[in-house]
Amino acid sequence: MGEIIAAAAAELPAWAEGTVNLASPRLGSEAVACSDDSFAAMGRMLGDAAPVFKPDVYDDFGKWMDGWETKRRRDTGHDWCVVKLGARGIIRGVDIDTSHFTGNYPPAASLWASDAETAPEDDAGWTEILSSTPLGPSAHHFAEVAEAGPWRWLRLNIFPDGGIARLRVYGNVVADWPGNGTVELSALNNGGRIVAYNDAHFGNVQAILTEGRGVDMGDGWETRRRRAPGNDWIIVELGAAGVVEKIEVDTAHFRGNYPDRCSLQAILAGAHDDAAITVQSVNWSLLMGEKKLQADTVHTFEAADLADLGPVSHVKLNIFPDGGISRLRIFGKKA
Repeated sequence: MGEIIAAAAAELPAWAEGTVNLASPRLGSEAVACSDDSFAAMGRMLGDAAPVFKPDVYDDFGKWMDGWETKRRRDTGHDWCVVKLGARGIIRGVDIDTSHFTGNYPPAASLWASDAETAPEDDAGWTEILSSTPLGPSAHHFAEVAEAGPWRWLRLNIFPDGGIARLRVYGNVVADWPGNGTVELSALNNGGRIVAYNDAHFGNVQAILTEGRGVDMGDGWETRRRRAPGNDWIIVELGAAGVVEKIEVDTAHFRGNYPDRCSLQAILAGAHDDAAITVQSVNWSLLMGEKKLQADTVHTFEAADLADLGPVSHVKLNIFPDGGISRLRIFGKKA
């Protein structure tokens, strides 16, 4: 079999900074219906990993492609795919990625959205948030949307047929908070997001705010081996400001590369931007002093381990000196 070729990463436009991919399966998003996916299953289009090309791989439907691909149309219609977002969200823009689709990409695509509880059954129930946009072969196509929402459903229309490697939907979750009890303030599905980090050489930083334990060592945040003094860090904005009651730091699957220790700092920020937050973080109050970590373990820190800082909106996890964290969970009550 020939060498597996991964698509090159693209530099995000300014409008996508500070957002999450609302179409990510990490949030529970899924492709639920399509006009056709004869050549490649619609669910592949939402994969978190970069699309790959396997030169010599074929299946019962033809050439294996990492994305959603329809058969060749012989009528005047067009193909479409409906995506249920795992969390209701405000959308800033999208990336319609045709990586590895060269002679089989759609010449154009548009995007519709809906905030209904269930997906509209006819065209009239949708709002067009991206008009028909030209697409090219094996390329990222970034575009801002006309109406931010919030939205629960998307319908990607391709004209007339072809293949899409990935659909990335950049925005922020609008959390539906369950009552006034203790909640996971940091969870992606509750509006938590990664603000900044000093290094993320391995893995996926978004993974640390998702549900469940990591499936493998790549399902988490891991820094390169540190060869200089200092320590690595990552900053999380909570979905809502709250009083922290419990923290979990999970090193699942990290055995010879877990951090030796960790600590946490926090702040309650007013009006802010991410750059200012990052610069000021060195002076934040200590929420939890350095604690020893172990390999492949869920470390739970209760109120006795935490300083009484009152409500906080941002948390900075410091790891000493480097290594990998699978999950970070910040529990508390909304302020």
